[in-house]
Amino acid sequence: MASNASGGFVSTLATNKDRFRKTLISDQVYELLRQAVVEGDLAPNDRVVESEIARRLGVSQAPVREAVKRLAREGLFMHVPRRGHFVVEISSQDAEYARQVREPLESLAAQLAAEHITEEQLAELDAQVERMHQAVGTNDVSSFRDADIEFHTLVSQFAGNPFLARMWEVIEPSLRTLRAISDPLFDGDRRAMADEHGRLVGLLRSREPAKAAQAFADHAAGRGPVPDARETKQPRKKAAAAKRTTSRKTAPTSD
Repeated sequence: MASNASGGFVSTLATNKDRFRKTLISDQVYELLRQAVVEGDLAPNDRVVESEIARRLGVSQAPVREAVKRLAREGLFMHVPRRGHFVVEISSQDAEYARQVREPLESLAAQLAAEHITEEQLAELDAQVERMHQAVGTNDVSSFRDADIEFHTLVSQFAGNPFLARMWEVIEPSLRTLRAISDPLFDGDRRAMADEHGRLVGLLRSREPAKAAQAFADHAAGRGPVPDARETKQPRKKAAAAKRTTSRKTAPTSD
């Protein structure tokens, strides 16, 4: 590189270093806020007060504002005029709409990927499964979800159909939002969920398109073999409540 070109580049770096630092701070605030939402520290409908966050972090409001706007664009926060930003609340209907779109895409992606996936690509999926297991070991819910989403993003890419991959790119931010908001309620076994992703890789590795397509469809629709403990606890709670009601009705009354 010529010295005058090198000098111009150094001058550009010097001119932009402050802006670069602000960007880094904004990214750090973004990650912190996103993790707070993912782990449930910021709950649905919680208000996000930029000035308070900036004060507690010891930074200016500018990077906090930028991080909040970024999360709003991704759908994690919503802006209410004259009131500020709030953590969005995802309804069960929203989750169902997402499943309806995701299921056929996942099924087709798995079918196509199973037909021509390479060993290198399988190794990439294995690495995401390992990330899930490591996240379970450290109880890092945020990393677990990131690895989960990345796993399915890779499968859409390995399908070899650029239109399918682009369609996944369209819905992927919304899936991240739904997962980040709703998953803190998940009461299933994440270790078993990581194992289930390993089983999905096994079906791709065995080059069985039909079986892989069905397994991925079931997984996307929530019909997989890893139950959410809430589904078993709720009937027990109802049964216990009914039992208490019956007991009160049949208990002898005192004179």
